[in-house]
Amino acid sequence: MKKTMLLAATASLLTIAAPALAELKIGAVLSLSGPSATAGEDQRRGIELAVEEVNAAGGVMGEPVAVVIEDSGARVPSALDAAKKLVTVDNVPVVIGEYSSGITIPMATYLVQEGRVHLNIGSSSGKVRDIGDLSFSVLGLDNVSSAFAAKDLYDQGFRRIAVITPNNAFGQGTAQEFAKSFTEMGGEITTTVLYTEGQTSYRRELQQMDRTQPDAFFYSAYGKEAATINREAYELGLNQTPWYAGYMSMCTSDSEPTYVEGQMGFDLNYIGGDGASYADAYQARYGEPFVTSFSGYAYDAAKLIMQAAEEAQSTNPTDLAAKVRELGTTGFEGVTGPIKFDADGQRSKQPYLRQKFEDGKISDR
Repeated sequence: MKKTMLLAATASLLTIAAPALAELKIGAVLSLSGPSATAGEDQRRGIELAVEEVNAAGGVMGEPVAVVIEDSGARVPSALDAAKKLVTVDNVPVVIGEYSSGITIPMATYLVQEGRVHLNIGSSSGKVRDIGDLSFSVLGLDNVSSAFAAKDLYDQGFRRIAVITPNNAFGQGTAQEFAKSFTEMGGEITTTVLYTEGQTSYRRELQQMDRTQPDAFFYSAYGKEAATINREAYELGLNQTPWYAGYMSMCTSDSEPTYVEGQMGFDLNYIGGDGASYADAYQARYGEPFVTSFSGYAYDAAKLIMQAAEEAQSTNPTDLAAKVRELGTTGFEGVTGPIKFDADGQRSKQPYLRQKFEDGKISDR
């Protein structure tokens, strides 16, 4: 309660110092370079497409919407510098991003302290829930995703699983929640490896996992690091044991198809509601389909905040947050399906897809 009151008071004071603008200006901090650049570019395109559509229809409050996008480089210091620039120089009332939970949490904490609205479009750590009253998530957190993965593997008859995830907020939460769900069903975790990001090789970690003789490997990794893990697992012959990917498009988008052939996993359900028309619009705008499942969530976040500003007839952060919460309570129809928030402003229900990589591409199973 004290935390809520403090955040509300901080937001109120800063709102007085930063009066509403005639034009809505949206900030975004995305991983446009580094290990998550593929997903970051997909997210950038989603935001860009949403804003182009709204501006073509007359904008918000009769004015065009502007977007200022900054590159985090998948680094916390860069993300914080970007967020500070968006607040102090661009004076944006809302910031969308980031991708990695370990980056999102400190960045969003700063934004909330500065009285700005934050929309999470890619981070699933349970710690996101504690950022504050001005922070909202348009995708489900890792307690939901990991429970889905655990049940999917258990239902397929796997009982002994080796886990490898990055040693950050996302990876720690994913591994912990997966182990909790899987062991409660009667399964066994043979080993959990939390790897240090940015390594040139993960052979030692992979061999450590293989020695426990699991029925299957469960992993989640950012695109370019996943590419290294998948290549080395293939070279070591570990692909003879089933691999299950947490967020299939993230884990395979930067990998050679040969290395991930036969992998199964889950991903965010990015086609729901008006999702088919979004996929068509993306294809028409960029000449190719979106590569990861995160594009539609960035699109939905941008559409959500623009609708909130139009209905509130304000760009004041406090007004925007109140309207976002209201829309999330009644239900906002996004291209990723209906978005409803729980009491903490987090998406309460998240649809997932069961998928498999075969014949060089991802397909539903």
